[in-house]
Amino acid sequence: MQERSSVAELAEVLRGELNRYSPGEKLPSSRALVERFKASPVTVSRAIARLAAEGLVVTRPGSGAFRAEPLAPVRPPADTSWQEVSLSGDGGPEVVPRTVDASGLLVTLTPPPTGVVEFNGGYLHSSLQPERAMAAALARAGRRPGAWSRPPTDGLTALRAWFAREIGPALTAADVLITAGGQSALATALRALAQPGAPVLVESPTYPGMLATARAAGLRPVPVPVDTDGIRPELLAEAFRVTGARVLVCQPLFQNPTGTVLAGTRRAEVVRIAREAGAFVVEDDFARNLAHDDAGPLPASLAADDPDGVVVHVCSLTKATSPSFRVGALAARGPVLERLRAIQVVDSLFVSRPLQEAALELVGSPAWGRHLRSVSAELRTRRTAMITALRRELPGLALPHIPAGGGSLWLRLPDSGAGADESAMVAAALRAGVAIAPGRPYFCAEPPAPHVRLSFVAVAGLAEIAEGVRRLCTAWEGVLDTPAVSLPS
Repeated sequence: MQERSSVAELAEVLRGELNRYSPGEKLPSSRALVERFKASPVTVSRAIARLAAEGLVVTRPGSGAFRAEPLAPVRPPADTSWQEVSLSGDGGPEVVPRTVDASGLLVTLTPPPTGVVEFNGGYLHSSLQPERAMAAALARAGRRPGAWSRPPTDGLTALRAWFAREIGPALTAADVLITAGGQSALATALRALAQPGAPVLVESPTYPGMLATARAAGLRPVPVPVDTDGIRPELLAEAFRVTGARVLVCQPLFQNPTGTVLAGTRRAEVVRIAREAGAFVVEDDFARNLAHDDAGPLPASLAADDPDGVVVHVCSLTKATSPSFRVGALAARGPVLERLRAIQVVDSLFVSRPLQEAALELVGSPAWGRHLRSVSAELRTRRTAMITALRRELPGLALPHIPAGGGSLWLRLPDSGAGADESAMVAAALRAGVAIAPGRPYFCAEPPAPHVRLSFVAVAGLAEIAEGVRRLCTAWEGVLDTPAVSLPS
């Protein structure tokens, strides 16, 4: 019997015998328990520690273990209904309620039930994560001098310098702040750049987590459509003119969910339009390390060629490593950096130093380059396999753009005219054993057509992709066979 099982089993036996003792009464000694249960001293010690962690026993060095005093009786549920009124009525001048709808994020963060194919995940499957390299980096980081001391609030200088080099040669460590991942960086940027109630221009469709962040800050997202070349400059200029917005959030590289890359002819134009409007561009460069190995040379970030400080750059190591490796960066130039820094400090003080040290160890090791090359090849293989399966099994679903980076496909469903196909498809797919993401949360206004997003990064491999598409085909056939229900007028 393995020791881990022995600890659990011994703890269960001791837990069942606690009623033999009065509160405060001493339990048998560790030596007595060793002899009685023929267990090792380590096993007995860990079992007692487990009961202590549960609050059932109290240990006293040199005296032994004692049954704990009874826990205080559980209080009846409190009445917190007053908060609904308080939270919905600030009494301030804001025109947008600061409600928080995390449903679009939870779709990709909540693990599906056992046996369900995860086509809705947003992070690399464990088989694609550099687990060994991260473990080794964390071990080395923990031994670095000062690794457990308080870090600089802006982040470790060496890590800021590394991010600056990755973003563009014109940036230095002084232009970078270390953040707890990309989502935290987006939240900081939006709070720094726009006042509650203000409009913020966003790509349509776009990342639901950004929409949730904007609305939680009391901002009003305004959609600017994208096509296969990215955000449309003529509509962007009109949106700035009509709304008076001072912020645009965009993903120029492998945009989520469409996978498009902002065309070279549009890149300088987007920055110019924002500059003429006196606005900032928040560049969410989340997928640079998720390029497929057939992507070709990648364009530089918008921040790399931005002498006027129009662009506030967001990037992260999380997507290419693990959802728990939450290390990212904010880069900016000019007075806005001080405002970003102030909000960052107020919100989080600083990012864990051991995690920053581990990030330095990881990106400075030969394993980092090998990992990125491996992921690049595997993502292309998975993308190709999913597209091939979809075209064979589900030719009726349109794929407007084949991405060369990122981890998902954006599919357009046939428009029934009633707009019910999307929700019906998602529900039918889950019944068939595959979880997919609905398209509606990716739009901040009425969507032009029903869509679904299929991820190929969160599954175990090609066999699971084939099985998932097969189940999806079954679900879609069920949707087509279901007669439309007329709603009462």
